[in-house]
Amino acid sequence: MPVLTRLLPSPVFVEIRPRALESLGGILADGRLSSSGRIAVAISPGSGRALRERLEPVLPGADWYDVADGTLDGAVRLAEAMRGGHYDALVGLGGGKIIDAAKYAAARVGLPVVAVATNLAHDGICSPVSILDNDAGRGSYGVPSPIGIVVDLEVVAKAPKRFVAAGIGDVLSNISACADWELSQRETGEPVDGLAVAMARSAAENLLRHPGGLEDQDLLTSLAEALVLSGIAMNIAGSTRPSSGACHEISHALDLLYPKRSAQHGEQVGLGAAFASHLRGERELTGRMVDRLRFHNLPVTADQIGFTEAEFTDAVHYAPNTRPGRFTILEHLDLSPSDIRDAYADYVQAVNS
Repeated sequence: MPVLTRLLPSPVFVEIRPRALESLGGILADGRLSSSGRIAVAISPGSGRALRERLEPVLPGADWYDVADGTLDGAVRLAEAMRGGHYDALVGLGGGKIIDAAKYAAARVGLPVVAVATNLAHDGICSPVSILDNDAGRGSYGVPSPIGIVVDLEVVAKAPKRFVAAGIGDVLSNISACADWELSQRETGEPVDGLAVAMARSAAENLLRHPGGLEDQDLLTSLAEALVLSGIAMNIAGSTRPSSGACHEISHALDLLYPKRSAQHGEQVGLGAAFASHLRGERELTGRMVDRLRFHNLPVTADQIGFTEAEFTDAVHYAPNTRPGRFTILEHLDLSPSDIRDAYADYVQAVNS
């Protein structure tokens, strides 16, 4: 009987531990990425630049590139600046915006990218997607996922606690995204990849049950591992389906309709996941999710991130337009603005009771 297997796209190496940055040169060489030391390093103007002095002795042959922001134009400029450099790899050192810019730039010039995260705000550290600001607002671009992940727990522990909390919100939204995917399978026959669901949902369930606070190193380790697993799940699925459902549609709608006022991505998708779970009638899950969001000082209602009930209603109504062809609870219910307003009022009453 033949044995059927598949190759799983995943990073060559994942280093999550204290003081991992001090071993970055050896990690790259041991991973057969750059024994010659011809590395390009993209850094943010904040956390990345602050670490350059510490890392220059570890990467003596590297060329350093400042990336001002997480825009499409900035990523294109980075790619053009690196052309002709004959590098072995690009290291993206910083927060999610810089890593997303590095992933996009590396794809344009055909280089593998290593994500060195200075915060854990969202699952971009391992995902096959770059979220970049453009002239129309914000766009998602398919890219190869990082070939290596390095998370220095001492560095991420110093990031603003709001960023850590946002990463938790992003991972928790996997639960809602997977439920939407399974709903689509029942209603439309869309195939579901069970392995991708198992990885994405397990990562989220671990954080849903984790008792640690934002300064707990064990929680930081679990969060970093969960973000990596979420990225691998998307690679397995060949799409963002395991981590992006109605929760992300709502977040993208807020970004598009109110670009000057959008909150952290993880804050928005955490709220979107809780509301989507409420729409699916999952009262116990909604309660557990809201409790965990509150535990980490994450928003559970729209006003907590600066949106009125009317604005949130408009965003939820517009949300399906952000991902044409994707079927979630929003497409399934096809709610009118007045229906959404009533459902949100019920949700607010439930979470505040």
